[in-house]
Amino acid sequence: MIGAILNSCGILLGGTIGLASSKALSMRVEAQLRIVLASLTVIIGLRLTWLSLDGSAVQILKQCVVLFLALTLGKLTGKLFRLQKLSNHLGHRAHQHILSVQTSPVHTVNDGFQPCTVLFCAAPLGIVGAALEGLSSSRFFYPLAVKAIIDGFAAMGLVRVLGWGVLISAIPVFTFLGLLTLVSENLLASSLAARGLLDSVNAVGGVLVFSVALVMLVLKRIELADYLPSLVIAPLLIRVWG
Repeated sequence: MIGAILNSCGILLGGTIGLASSKALSMRVEAQLRIVLASLTVIIGLRLTWLSLDGSAVQILKQCVVLFLALTLGKLTGKLFRLQKLSNHLGHRAHQHILSVQTSPVHTVNDGFQPCTVLFCAAPLGIVGAALEGLSSSRFFYPLAVKAIIDGFAAMGLVRVLGWGVLISAIPVFTFLGLLTLVSENLLASSLAARGLLDSVNAVGGVLVFSVALVMLVLKRIELADYLPSLVIAPLLIRVWG
């Protein structure tokens, strides 16, 4: 659970720095950091997808078709279950809570704990990253390492507004991501690998990680939560196609 540990440590470190320093990052520094993190996300995502495509030219073409179909069907499934709307609703409620706390003269621990737990746990990058780490024999924790940096800088700013309760959100974040990693590793990894289905999940996961960079750079509005079912649909397609 390296990724879960890194993510929780990122929140703790960022929150601690935010409490110790009253000076916020400038807009210029934030923009530069966003570009660097987005670049890392692009490299991590595309590399994972590239390494998941192998075999002859015909086999790679077949895998690309499966990848496209999985993303398309995953998006339709996500819309059917309103995954992005649920994610947006959670984010909106957390944002409204933060706004109400800003106008309150007294802050409680829950003022920082509750909204930050929702924001840090509901991020699609965390769900994809935890699943990929559990499924990978090489402990592919890099997406969660990027998320740790993102959440760390977010905690640095939020702790000045919401108080030290932001730091406690590291506990449910570690628990949630750690459980996803353990479930993926102990219940899914060996079964998928034995049937030759693991590469299809990694290929889709790489594309989803890459898509996070497009959202970070505001290059394209992508409803990432709706694409999460693609991680399940991809191995099913490979299984059916043979």
